[in-house]
Amino acid sequence: MTDTQNLPFIVFGSPLIEQAEIDEVVACMQSAWLGTGPRVAQFESDFANYKGLQPIHVAAVNSCTAALHVSMVAAGIEAGSEVITTPMTFCASVNAIIHAGLKPVLADVDPRTQNILPSAIEAAITPRTRAILPVHFAGRPCDMDAITQIARKHGLLIIEDCAHAIETTYHGKQAGTFGDFGCFSFYATKNVATGEGGMIVSHNQEFIARAKVLALHGMSKDAWHRFGDKGYKHYQVVEAGFKYNMMDLQAAIGIHQLARVETSWKRREAIWQYYMQAFADLPVELPAAPDANTRHAYHLFTVMIDESLTGISRDAFLNTMNAARIGTGVHYLSVPEHPYYQQHYGWRPEQWPNATRLGRQTVSLPLSPKLSDGDVERIVATVKRCLRSGP
Repeated sequence: MTDTQNLPFIVFGSPLIEQAEIDEVVACMQSAWLGTGPRVAQFESDFANYKGLQPIHVAAVNSCTAALHVSMVAAGIEAGSEVITTPMTFCASVNAIIHAGLKPVLADVDPRTQNILPSAIEAAITPRTRAILPVHFAGRPCDMDAITQIARKHGLLIIEDCAHAIETTYHGKQAGTFGDFGCFSFYATKNVATGEGGMIVSHNQEFIARAKVLALHGMSKDAWHRFGDKGYKHYQVVEAGFKYNMMDLQAAIGIHQLARVETSWKRREAIWQYYMQAFADLPVELPAAPDANTRHAYHLFTVMIDESLTGISRDAFLNTMNAARIGTGVHYLSVPEHPYYQQHYGWRPEQWPNATRLGRQTVSLPLSPKLSDGDVERIVATVKRCLRSGP
Protein backbone atom coordinates (compact mmCIF):
# COMPACT_ATOMS: atom_id res chain seq x y z
CA MET A 1 0.00 0.00 0.00
CA THR A 2 1.21 3.52 -0.84
CA ASP A 3 2.50 5.60 2.04
CA THR A 4 -0.02 8.42 1.78
CA GLN A 5 1.92 10.62 4.22
CA ASN A 6 4.48 11.22 1.48
CA LEU A 7 1.86 12.26 -1.07
CA PRO A 8 0.95 15.92 -1.62
CA PHE A 9 -2.39 16.96 -0.16
CA ILE A 10 -5.02 17.59 -2.83
CA VAL A 11 -6.83 20.70 -1.62
CA PHE A 12 -10.55 20.66 -2.32
CA GLY A 13 -11.59 23.44 -4.70
CA SER A 14 -8.10 24.85 -5.18
CA PRO A 15 -8.29 27.44 -7.98
CA LEU A 16 -6.11 27.38 -11.08
CA ILE A 17 -4.12 30.63 -10.95
CA GLU A 18 -1.93 31.37 -13.96
CA GLN A 19 0.72 33.96 -14.72
CA ALA A 20 -1.74 36.35 -16.35
CA GLU A 21 -3.58 36.87 -13.06
CA ILE A 22 -0.32 37.32 -11.15
CA ASP A 23 0.95 39.89 -13.64
CA GLU A 24 -2.36 41.79 -13.53
CA VAL A 25 -2.35 41.93 -9.74
CA VAL A 26 1.24 43.22 -9.76
CA ALA A 27 0.30 45.85 -12.35
CA CYS A 28 -2.67 46.83 -10.20
CA MET A 29 -0.44 47.25 -7.16
CA GLN A 30 2.10 49.24 -9.15
CA SER A 31 -0.68 51.53 -10.34
CA ALA A 32 -1.51 52.21 -6.66
CA TRP A 33 -5.22 52.00 -7.51
CA LEU A 34 -6.32 49.14 -5.28
CA GLY A 35 -9.96 49.92 -4.58
CA THR A 36 -12.94 50.11 -6.92
CA GLY A 37 -11.68 51.48 -10.21
CA PRO A 38 -10.93 50.74 -13.86
CA ARG A 39 -10.31 47.01 -13.44
CA VAL A 40 -13.66 46.55 -11.71
CA ALA A 41 -15.27 48.42 -14.59
CA GLN A 42 -13.52 46.12 -17.08
CA PHE A 43 -14.54 43.01 -15.15
CA GLU A 44 -18.15 44.21 -15.09
CA SER A 45 -18.04 44.85 -18.82
CA ASP A 46 -16.46 41.46 -19.56
CA PHE A 47 -19.00 39.65 -17.37
CA ALA A 48 -21.89 41.51 -18.97
CA ASN A 49 -20.59 40.50 -22.39
CA TYR A 50 -20.31 36.86 -21.28
CA LYS A 51 -23.93 36.94 -20.14
CA GLY A 52 -25.15 38.74 -23.27
CA LEU A 53 -25.96 41.93 -21.36
CA GLN A 54 -24.93 45.57 -21.44
CA PRO A 55 -22.53 46.83 -18.72
CA ILE A 56 -25.34 48.99 -17.30
CA HIS A 57 -27.06 45.75 -16.29
CA VAL A 58 -24.33 44.41 -13.97
CA ALA A 59 -22.82 45.49 -10.66
CA ALA A 60 -19.70 44.00 -9.07
CA VAL A 61 -19.74 43.49 -5.30
CA ASN A 62 -17.54 41.78 -2.71
CA SER A 63 -19.49 38.49 -2.40
CA CYS A 64 -22.54 36.63 -3.62
CA THR A 65 -23.98 37.09 -0.14
CA ALA A 66 -23.75 40.84 -0.63
CA ALA A 67 -25.29 40.46 -4.07
CA LEU A 68 -28.30 38.60 -2.66
CA HIS A 69 -28.75 41.06 0.21
CA VAL A 70 -28.46 44.17 -1.95
CA SER A 71 -30.80 42.71 -4.56
CA MET A 72 -33.59 42.24 -2.04
CA VAL A 73 -33.09 45.73 -0.64
CA ALA A 74 -32.88 47.29 -4.11
CA ALA A 75 -36.13 45.56 -5.07
CA GLY A 76 -37.87 47.36 -2.23
CA ILE A 77 -39.41 44.25 -0.66
CA GLU A 78 -41.28 45.36 2.43
CA ALA A 79 -39.92 44.26 5.81
CA GLY A 80 -41.38 41.04 7.19
CA SER A 81 -42.30 39.63 3.79
CA GLU A 82 -41.57 35.99 2.97
CA VAL A 83 -38.99 34.73 0.51
CA ILE A 84 -39.05 31.06 -0.52
CA THR A 85 -35.75 29.26 -0.98
CA THR A 86 -34.20 25.80 -0.77
CA PRO A 87 -32.96 23.98 2.35
CA MET A 88 -30.17 22.44 0.23
CA THR A 89 -27.88 25.45 0.10
CA PHE A 90 -25.13 27.31 1.91
CA CYS A 91 -26.37 29.35 4.85
CA ALA A 92 -25.66 32.60 2.96
CA SER A 93 -28.80 32.15 0.84
CA VAL A 94 -30.95 32.16 3.98
CA ASN A 95 -28.89 34.70 5.92
CA ALA A 96 -29.18 37.26 3.11
CA ILE A 97 -32.97 37.01 3.37
CA ILE A 98 -32.76 37.57 7.12
CA HIS A 99 -30.38 40.54 6.78
CA ALA A 100 -32.81 42.16 4.34
CA GLY A 101 -35.43 42.12 7.10
CA LEU A 102 -37.40 39.32 5.45
CA LYS A 103 -38.56 35.87 6.52
CA PRO A 104 -37.05 32.78 4.88
CA VAL A 105 -39.43 29.97 3.96
CA LEU A 106 -38.04 26.61 2.83
CA ALA A 107 -39.34 24.39 0.03
CA ASP A 108 -37.96 20.87 -0.37
CA VAL A 109 -35.80 19.69 -3.26
CA ASP A 110 -36.02 17.13 -6.01
CA PRO A 111 -33.92 14.15 -4.80
CA ARG A 112 -32.62 13.60 -8.35
CA THR A 113 -31.54 17.12 -9.27
CA GLN A 114 -31.10 18.43 -5.69
CA ASN A 115 -32.77 21.66 -6.88
CA ILE A 116 -35.85 23.26 -5.37
CA LEU A 117 -39.13 21.60 -6.38
CA PRO A 118 -41.60 23.92 -8.15
CA SER A 119 -44.50 22.01 -6.56
CA ALA A 120 -42.97 22.65 -3.12
CA ILE A 121 -42.63 26.35 -3.95
CA GLU A 122 -46.30 26.51 -4.90
CA ALA A 123 -47.29 24.79 -1.66
CA ALA A 124 -45.23 27.25 0.42
CA ILE A 125 -46.77 30.44 -0.99
CA THR A 126 -48.82 32.56 1.40
CA PRO A 127 -50.31 36.07 1.15
CA ARG A 128 -47.02 37.35 2.62
CA THR A 129 -44.78 35.78 -0.06
CA ARG A 130 -42.97 38.34 -2.21
CA ALA A 131 -40.07 36.50 -3.85
CA ILE A 132 -38.58 33.15 -4.84
CA LEU A 133 -34.85 32.59 -4.39
CA PRO A 134 -33.89 29.45 -6.37
CA VAL A 135 -30.34 28.08 -6.11
CA HIS A 136 -28.83 26.36 -9.16
CA PHE A 137 -27.24 23.64 -7.07
CA ALA A 138 -23.80 22.37 -8.13
CA GLY A 139 -24.21 24.19 -11.46
CA ARG A 140 -27.38 22.37 -12.56
CA PRO A 141 -30.16 24.78 -13.59
CA CYS A 142 -33.43 24.79 -11.70
CA ASP A 143 -36.68 24.21 -13.58
CA MET A 144 -36.92 27.86 -14.55
CA ASP A 145 -39.94 27.44 -16.84
CA ALA A 146 -42.03 26.18 -13.94
CA ILE A 147 -40.56 28.69 -11.46
CA THR A 148 -41.16 31.59 -13.83
CA GLN A 149 -44.77 30.51 -14.34
CA ILE A 150 -45.32 30.36 -10.58
CA ALA A 151 -43.77 33.80 -10.10
CA ARG A 152 -45.96 35.33 -12.79
CA LYS A 153 -49.08 33.65 -11.46
CA HIS A 154 -48.54 35.04 -7.96
CA GLY A 155 -46.79 38.31 -8.83
CA LEU A 156 -43.49 37.33 -7.20
CA LEU A 157 -39.93 38.46 -7.76
CA ILE A 158 -37.27 35.94 -8.76
CA ILE A 159 -33.77 36.38 -7.32
CA GLU A 160 -31.51 33.63 -8.70
CA ASP A 161 -28.65 32.39 -6.55
CA CYS A 162 -26.09 31.55 -9.23
CA ALA A 163 -23.10 31.00 -6.94
CA HIS A 164 -22.48 27.64 -8.65
CA ALA A 165 -23.79 28.59 -12.06
CA ILE A 166 -21.61 31.03 -14.00
CA GLU A 167 -21.63 28.87 -17.16
CA THR A 168 -25.09 27.36 -16.64
CA THR A 169 -27.80 27.67 -19.28
CA TYR A 170 -31.41 26.50 -19.35
CA HIS A 171 -33.22 26.08 -22.66
CA GLY A 172 -30.68 28.31 -24.35
CA LYS A 173 -30.88 31.11 -21.79
CA GLN A 174 -28.17 32.13 -19.33
CA ALA A 175 -28.66 31.41 -15.63
CA GLY A 176 -29.17 34.64 -13.76
CA THR A 177 -31.17 36.28 -16.56
CA PHE A 178 -34.58 34.69 -15.94
CA GLY A 179 -35.80 36.73 -13.04
CA ASP A 180 -35.38 40.17 -11.55
CA PHE A 181 -31.84 39.56 -10.28
CA GLY A 182 -29.06 37.02 -10.78
CA CYS A 183 -26.35 36.80 -8.11
CA PHE A 184 -22.94 35.22 -8.77
CA SER A 185 -19.96 34.23 -6.63
CA PHE A 186 -16.23 34.47 -7.30
CA TYR A 187 -15.15 32.90 -4.01
CA ALA A 188 -11.83 31.04 -4.07
CA THR A 189 -13.42 27.67 -4.86
CA LYS A 190 -15.76 28.92 -7.58
CA ASN A 191 -15.46 28.39 -11.33
CA VAL A 192 -14.25 31.98 -11.73
CA ALA A 193 -12.28 32.88 -8.61
CA THR A 194 -11.21 36.28 -7.27
CA GLY A 195 -10.68 35.16 -3.66
CA GLU A 196 -13.83 36.95 -2.58
CA GLY A 197 -16.25 38.65 -4.93
CA GLY A 198 -19.70 38.68 -6.47
CA MET A 199 -21.79 40.11 -9.27
CA ILE A 200 -25.40 41.23 -9.63
CA VAL A 201 -27.14 41.15 -12.99
CA SER A 202 -30.58 42.48 -13.83
CA HIS A 203 -32.53 43.47 -16.92
CA ASN A 204 -34.02 46.26 -14.81
CA GLN A 205 -31.62 49.21 -15.10
CA GLU A 206 -33.22 50.99 -12.16
CA PHE A 207 -32.64 47.96 -9.92
CA ILE A 208 -28.95 47.83 -10.90
CA ALA A 209 -28.51 51.58 -10.44
CA ARG A 210 -29.94 51.35 -6.93
CA ALA A 211 -27.89 48.23 -6.16
CA LYS A 212 -24.67 50.08 -7.12
CA VAL A 213 -25.52 52.95 -4.78
CA LEU A 214 -26.49 50.63 -1.93
CA ALA A 215 -23.29 48.60 -2.35
CA LEU A 216 -21.09 51.64 -1.58
CA HIS A 217 -22.53 53.35 1.48
CA GLY A 218 -25.47 54.80 -0.45
CA MET A 219 -23.14 57.32 -2.11
CA SER A 220 -23.94 58.82 -5.48
CA LYS A 221 -20.30 58.55 -6.70
CA ASP A 222 -17.64 55.90 -6.15
CA ALA A 223 -14.01 56.71 -5.39
CA TRP A 224 -12.81 56.23 -8.97
CA HIS A 225 -15.20 58.91 -10.17
CA ARG A 226 -14.46 61.19 -7.20
CA PHE A 227 -10.67 61.13 -7.37
CA GLY A 228 -9.93 60.40 -11.03
CA ASP A 229 -7.96 62.59 -13.41
CA LYS A 230 -11.08 64.48 -14.51
CA GLY A 231 -11.14 66.32 -11.20
CA TYR A 232 -12.77 65.93 -7.81
CA LYS A 233 -16.47 65.16 -7.75
CA HIS A 234 -18.66 65.78 -4.72
CA TYR A 235 -20.89 62.94 -3.63
CA GLN A 236 -24.27 62.81 -1.94
CA VAL A 237 -25.38 60.06 0.44
CA VAL A 238 -28.83 59.16 -0.87
CA GLU A 239 -29.39 55.88 1.01
CA ALA A 240 -28.14 54.18 4.17
CA GLY A 241 -26.03 51.75 2.18
CA PHE A 242 -23.45 49.05 2.81
CA LYS A 243 -19.72 48.45 2.26
CA TYR A 244 -20.04 45.84 -0.45
CA ASN A 245 -17.87 47.13 -3.31
CA MET A 246 -15.36 44.96 -5.19
CA MET A 247 -11.71 46.04 -5.31
CA ASP A 248 -9.52 46.34 -8.40
CA LEU A 249 -7.16 43.82 -6.77
CA GLN A 250 -9.97 41.25 -6.94
CA ALA A 251 -11.07 42.23 -10.44
CA ALA A 252 -7.46 41.92 -11.63
CA ILE A 253 -7.71 38.20 -10.93
CA GLY A 254 -11.25 37.88 -12.24
CA ILE A 255 -10.54 39.45 -15.64
CA HIS A 256 -8.22 36.59 -16.58
CA GLN A 257 -10.20 33.89 -14.79
CA LEU A 258 -13.23 34.89 -16.84
CA ALA A 259 -11.20 34.96 -20.05
CA ARG A 260 -10.45 31.24 -19.48
CA VAL A 261 -13.92 30.28 -18.26
CA GLU A 262 -14.71 28.04 -21.23
CA THR A 263 -11.36 26.26 -21.16
CA SER A 264 -11.78 25.62 -17.44
CA TRP A 265 -15.34 24.39 -17.97
CA LYS A 266 -14.18 21.84 -20.54
CA ARG A 267 -11.56 20.50 -18.12
CA ARG A 268 -14.13 20.14 -15.34
CA GLU A 269 -16.50 18.43 -17.74
CA ALA A 270 -13.78 15.91 -18.65
CA ILE A 271 -13.10 15.18 -14.96
CA TRP A 272 -16.84 14.86 -14.30
CA GLN A 273 -17.26 12.32 -17.10
CA TYR A 274 -14.21 10.37 -15.91
CA TYR A 275 -15.69 10.16 -12.43
CA MET A 276 -19.07 9.05 -13.78
CA GLN A 277 -17.48 6.18 -15.69
CA ALA A 278 -15.05 5.20 -12.95
CA PHE A 279 -17.69 5.09 -10.20
CA ALA A 280 -20.49 3.50 -12.24
CA ASP A 281 -20.14 0.11 -10.53
CA LEU A 282 -19.83 1.42 -6.97
CA PRO A 283 -22.72 1.27 -4.45
CA VAL A 284 -23.13 5.06 -4.39
CA GLU A 285 -25.66 7.46 -5.84
CA LEU A 286 -24.01 9.54 -8.56
CA PRO A 287 -25.20 12.88 -9.94
CA ALA A 288 -27.99 12.73 -12.49
CA ALA A 289 -27.00 13.44 -16.07
CA PRO A 290 -27.70 17.02 -17.21
CA ASP A 291 -31.19 17.42 -18.64
CA ALA A 292 -31.66 17.99 -22.36
CA ASN A 293 -31.26 21.57 -23.60
CA THR A 294 -29.37 22.63 -20.46
CA ARG A 295 -25.76 23.29 -19.64
CA HIS A 296 -24.38 22.16 -16.31
CA ALA A 297 -21.59 24.33 -14.90
CA TYR A 298 -19.93 21.28 -13.29
CA HIS A 299 -19.13 23.22 -10.17
CA LEU A 300 -19.57 20.29 -7.76
CA PHE A 301 -19.38 16.52 -8.18
CA THR A 302 -21.38 15.03 -5.32
CA VAL A 303 -21.78 11.36 -4.41
CA MET A 304 -24.21 9.99 -1.84
CA ILE A 305 -22.74 7.68 0.78
CA ASP A 306 -25.50 5.46 2.17
CA GLU A 307 -23.94 3.38 4.94
CA SER A 308 -26.46 0.57 4.45
CA LEU A 309 -25.10 0.11 0.93
CA THR A 310 -21.45 1.06 1.32
CA GLY A 311 -20.60 -0.30 4.77
CA ILE A 312 -19.03 3.04 5.65
CA SER A 313 -20.71 6.17 6.99
CA ARG A 314 -20.46 9.49 5.21
CA ASP A 315 -18.31 11.02 7.94
CA ALA A 316 -16.05 7.97 8.11
CA PHE A 317 -15.60 8.27 4.34
CA LEU A 318 -14.63 11.95 4.74
CA ASN A 319 -12.07 11.02 7.40
CA THR A 320 -10.64 8.17 5.32
CA MET A 321 -10.22 10.43 2.29
CA ASN A 322 -8.54 13.06 4.42
CA ALA A 323 -6.18 10.47 5.87
CA ALA A 324 -5.28 9.61 2.27
CA ARG A 325 -4.47 13.33 1.83
CA ILE A 326 -7.40 14.14 -0.43
CA GLY A 327 -9.62 17.05 0.49
CA THR A 328 -13.39 16.70 0.19
CA GLY A 329 -16.40 18.87 0.93
CA VAL A 330 -19.96 18.61 2.22
CA HIS A 331 -22.47 20.54 0.13
CA TYR A 332 -24.46 20.84 2.27
CA LEU A 333 -25.90 19.83 5.57
CA SER A 334 -29.47 20.99 5.00
CA VAL A 335 -30.24 24.39 6.46
CA PRO A 336 -32.68 23.10 9.15
CA GLU A 337 -29.91 20.91 10.61
CA HIS A 338 -28.23 24.03 12.03
CA PRO A 339 -29.02 25.19 15.60
CA TYR A 340 -29.60 28.86 14.77
CA TYR A 341 -32.50 28.17 12.44
CA GLN A 342 -33.98 25.56 14.74
CA GLN A 343 -33.91 28.02 17.63
CA HIS A 344 -35.22 31.05 15.72
CA TYR A 345 -37.69 29.48 13.31
CA GLY A 346 -38.57 26.16 14.93
CA TRP A 347 -37.41 24.27 11.85
CA ARG A 348 -36.84 20.53 12.10
CA PRO A 349 -34.96 18.48 9.49
CA GLU A 350 -37.79 15.99 9.05
CA GLN A 351 -39.95 18.77 7.57
CA TRP A 352 -37.81 18.63 4.41
CA PRO A 353 -36.99 14.92 4.06
CA ASN A 354 -35.33 15.03 0.64
CA ALA A 355 -32.89 17.77 1.59
CA THR A 356 -32.21 16.14 4.94
CA ARG A 357 -31.29 12.77 3.42
CA LEU A 358 -29.08 14.40 0.80
CA GLY A 359 -27.38 16.58 3.40
CA ARG A 360 -26.56 13.61 5.60
CA GLN A 361 -25.12 11.51 2.78
CA THR A 362 -23.46 13.96 0.40
CA VAL A 363 -19.73 14.25 -0.31
CA SER A 364 -18.16 16.56 -2.86
CA LEU A 365 -15.02 15.33 -4.62
CA PRO A 366 -12.35 17.65 -6.05
CA LEU A 367 -13.33 19.05 -9.46
CA SER A 368 -10.87 21.86 -10.15
CA PRO A 369 -9.25 22.44 -13.56
CA LYS A 370 -6.03 22.59 -11.56
CA LEU A 371 -6.16 18.81 -11.08
CA SER A 372 -3.71 16.81 -13.16
CA ASP A 373 -4.64 13.48 -14.75
CA GLY A 374 -2.54 11.83 -12.04
CA ASP A 375 -4.50 13.66 -9.33
CA VAL A 376 -7.79 12.49 -10.80
CA GLU A 377 -6.61 8.89 -11.05
CA ARG A 378 -5.42 9.03 -7.45
CA ILE A 379 -8.80 10.38 -6.30
CA VAL A 380 -10.64 7.63 -8.15
CA ALA A 381 -8.39 4.90 -6.78
CA THR A 382 -8.78 6.21 -3.23
CA VAL A 383 -12.57 6.42 -3.46
CA LYS A 384 -12.71 2.84 -4.71
CA ARG A 385 -10.39 1.65 -1.96
CA CYS A 386 -12.44 3.44 0.73
CA LEU A 387 -15.72 1.97 -0.45
CA ARG A 388 -14.38 -1.55 -0.84
CA SER A 389 -12.48 -1.76 2.41
CA GLY A 390 -14.67 0.37 4.72
CA PRO A 391 -13.35 2.64 7.47
